[in-house]
Amino acid sequence: MSTSQNVLVINCGSSSLKYQLLNMAHENVLAKGLIERIGMQDGVHTLDRPGEDDFQETLPIEDHAKAIELVMAALVSPEHGVISSMSEVNAVGHRVVHAGEKYSASVQIDDDVIAALEECVSLAPLHNPANITGILAAQKVMPDVPMVGVFDTAFHQSMPDRAYIYPIPYYLYEEHKIRRYGFHGTSHRYVTLRAAELMECTPADLNLITCHLGNGASVAAIVGGKSVDTSMGLTPLEGLMMGTRSGDIDPAMVGFLSRKLGKDLSEIEQMLNKESGMLGISGISSDLRDVEREYANGNDRARLALEVYGYHIRKYIGAYAVAVGRVDAIVFTAGVGEHASLVREWACQGLEAIGAILDPFKNATRHDESIISKMSSRVKIMIIPTNEELMIARDTAGLVLG
Repeated sequence: MSTSQNVLVINCGSSSLKYQLLNMAHENVLAKGLIERIGMQDGVHTLDRPGEDDFQETLPIEDHAKAIELVMAALVSPEHGVISSMSEVNAVGHRVVHAGEKYSASVQIDDDVIAALEECVSLAPLHNPANITGILAAQKVMPDVPMVGVFDTAFHQSMPDRAYIYPIPYYLYEEHKIRRYGFHGTSHRYVTLRAAELMECTPADLNLITCHLGNGASVAAIVGGKSVDTSMGLTPLEGLMMGTRSGDIDPAMVGFLSRKLGKDLSEIEQMLNKESGMLGISGISSDLRDVEREYANGNDRARLALEVYGYHIRKYIGAYAVAVGRVDAIVFTAGVGEHASLVREWACQGLEAIGAILDPFKNATRHDESIISKMSSRVKIMIIPTNEELMIARDTAGLVLG
């Protein structure tokens, strides 16, 4: 096996770490894993290797540095490892949520990059600190390995100012960089490139509406392969209704709820981020599968939650059809977008107006990469499973492995 093209991809959350080791000679996944409950005594580490049984261990995981050590130990373990030593890891790619306006593409990480990410902590207080911690922990245990930052916000840096400027006092943008940034950019970029391959053209020839639907969700308007608008904004709270996030609301509601309920701003933010969306309307769960199950059992609030969700998606699709002018395809991706046929069905209701006609049979039976629109549909409707880790690995290899 070639040892000169191995890239380790790290995606740090506040209390979790996902990783993949890929050999970029053929873009093969050698191993992937998940470390959960970082900072707790009952942390869980799961390692998955193609063709092998999963390995799982439960143990105290004090911090992200310990999590990185577990990753390294697992990868070189005589019992369940996939490489003989960490010298076979030639580069590390880190997913970073927020880079502000600083970077419009992935970059090799140095002190200046770390400083820029620290400046963005106030814009992504739940995400950037964990991302930075993961980078520093990896640098500590792999000091001589080149590392690359791949940013959720980078793909959306092509948006024109008319799309990213908020209609608030302009000095707030000038002095505090309050603007639309957008997220899920690595996913939107991957499915844009893959859609072009499937349609046998270049991204520059395509206008798309891409729908990343998971527990977090966003829609992007793509013109000539570049993002020109997206539903998430300054933070990941704006846009679509999500698993626990409200998405778009009347901004005056924040002050109204504070006065009405006697809650402070942090409590209202907690409500909008953690207690709203699918969970808030249904009262059942933030997991769409649970809500669908209750809908099938006749639960009316489950029906309402699903209908609101589908309506928000198709409302954004309709708006972005105007923004892009000519729509060549609508792409569904991420966990919900790839697997929830009912959500896709309801999200596509009425899209005949823009030339997109869903095929009910294809939609109900296809779950992998496929076209689910009718032959007569002018606009293709597609399912493309996202692969953010591969995108991160490609960027990393391209920057530091040549």
